[in-house]
Amino acid sequence: MNPFKHLLVSVALIAPLLLATPAQAALAYVSNEKDNSLSVIDLSRFEVVDTIEVGQRPRGITFNQDYSLLYICASDDDTVQVLDVASKRIVANLPSGEDPEQFALHPDGDRLYISNEDSALVTVVNPLTHQVTGQIDVGVEPEGMAVSPDGKLVVNTSETTSMLHWIDTSTQQLVHNTKVDQRPRYVQFSQDGSQLWASAEIGGTVSVIDVASKEEIHKIRFNIRGIHRDKVQPVGIKLTSDGRYAFVALGPANHVAVIDAKTWEVLDYLLVGRRVWHMALTPDEKFLLTTNGISGDVSVIDIEHLKVTKSIKVGRYPWGLAIKPD
Repeated sequence: MNPFKHLLVSVALIAPLLLATPAQAALAYVSNEKDNSLSVIDLSRFEVVDTIEVGQRPRGITFNQDYSLLYICASDDDTVQVLDVASKRIVANLPSGEDPEQFALHPDGDRLYISNEDSALVTVVNPLTHQVTGQIDVGVEPEGMAVSPDGKLVVNTSETTSMLHWIDTSTQQLVHNTKVDQRPRYVQFSQDGSQLWASAEIGGTVSVIDVASKEEIHKIRFNIRGIHRDKVQPVGIKLTSDGRYAFVALGPANHVAVIDAKTWEVLDYLLVGRRVWHMALTPDEKFLLTTNGISGDVSVIDIEHLKVTKSIKVGRYPWGLAIKPD
């Protein structure tokens, strides 16, 4: 008798089962501000596959380090909710201060820096212990938040004060303020941490900041044919990891600006849905997704060809985006 016969039979039986098991697709989670829900998009098909009820007026969302938990700014509930991704259940409500809008997770995973729009504070919460570990006074109407790649600095934007506030994460002290144009909404560090990009919604500009000096080194302006300059209101920013492109969501101008991240030249404007807010890159950075608040959809941009390829209907007033890799 062939000694490998039983082994061969077993492999023959198991192989079809293995082939039949579907691969886990990357998923995009979208916070729907007026539906109190998250839309879940399968990124292999670019289709909504689930809707999850959450707290009131969800806005900023971000994953923990292993993508098992999703943190959600439930702004009107004055809390940061913790969603267990596997069970799709809210498993905790973190103390967040008043009206949390945007936040950033420290690379160590043990500090959430939360902007409290109504109280001019940044609240620091340990998401592992659910304890507030600090509160830092900043300018009026804080919103945007980013942590440097090395975890040493946090930057918060204050809309009314029109400043970027630099916080030392080791001391939790405010160490510098940088004046920018009116109503800064969003900040992102470059991959190497040498630059910080900041959008100014009413100013209609994006400032590129040298992190070492904390001073502006370039200002980017936008001019879209046929659209009045008052409607060009930059909000979300996304930088590709290879340093090639910067994308800027231009709000009620209904376009995303494509910028050469090295020369700071505006290369193109891509028409998306109405009132584009925020954006996220797919894990392979082949596509960029945008949330379009008024039209209630997500636009999909093919980065290689710089073209909008699809619109995905989600809930009412989509705001934040976070992507879980496959």
